[in-house]
Amino acid sequence: MCAPDWLALREGADASARAPELVEFVRAHLEPGAPVVIRDLGCGTGSMGRWLAGRLPGPQRWILHDRDPGLLARAGAGMPAVAADGAPVTAQAQEGDVTDLRAAEIAGTSLVTASALLDLLTSEELDGLVIACVEAGCAALLTLTVIGRVEITPSDPLDGDFTAAFDAHQRRCTGGRRLLGPDAGPAAVDAFAERGAAVETRPSPWRLGAGGAEGAGRAGGAELAEEWLRGWIGAACEQQPDLERYAGAYLRRRLDACTAGELRVVVGHVDVLALPASAS
Repeated sequence: MCAPDWLALREGADASARAPELVEFVRAHLEPGAPVVIRDLGCGTGSMGRWLAGRLPGPQRWILHDRDPGLLARAGAGMPAVAADGAPVTAQAQEGDVTDLRAAEIAGTSLVTASALLDLLTSEELDGLVIACVEAGCAALLTLTVIGRVEITPSDPLDGDFTAAFDAHQRRCTGGRRLLGPDAGPAAVDAFAERGAAVETRPSPWRLGAGGAEGAGRAGGAELAEEWLRGWIGAACEQQPDLERYAGAYLRRRLDACTAGELRVVVGHVDVLALPASAS
């Protein structure tokens, strides 16, 4: 599945998982009625903007950051036109690597946002982002960072093996970069706190499942659960190739449970909000 299709498939689950109470802290931090500048890092198809713009008041100017011009075009086209109070929302695209951003470039920004980004960064890249936000005096709402916790019902004897291998894959070294993976959330909290920011966190678990009344009420239905399973198992096998001999049968058992409406998956994430010291 290509990136835009995957992002579209997961958007409902993302929206249901993000912690809305952190938005209330953001609203309290922003000056009432004042124009708001929001930078969405690694914006993808713009799901964060579609989720957040209508929850915040005041005129908003979104600056959408991504390396993919195709995703930027889709994100810009899909942005809401009005804020929570009917004020206008505008968006502009900025193509480039979000790890290159520095305080001088984001000066005047009210809020930096990102979704499912932190676990893809290295420790040095995360520190650079934190320093940029703190020195620029802007708030940061960083959502849906994996925490290395997956709960699957019904259980299977191989769940632990695939979970451990996937977590190791999330922390892998690629292109000379050691990714933070499930360590990113705590690292972000520590980095902001050490630099004087006020930090709030909330759990933001994905809840995937299919079939029955409970499954029908979940944002992650059968198709998303199946795609997640395939990607999760594939990444685990890439990290630990000896799991390949079990992967086919394991996937079939999981897909059978999904088809029967029995599969329930909780994928742990954390949302992090950092507010400038002057706002604490």
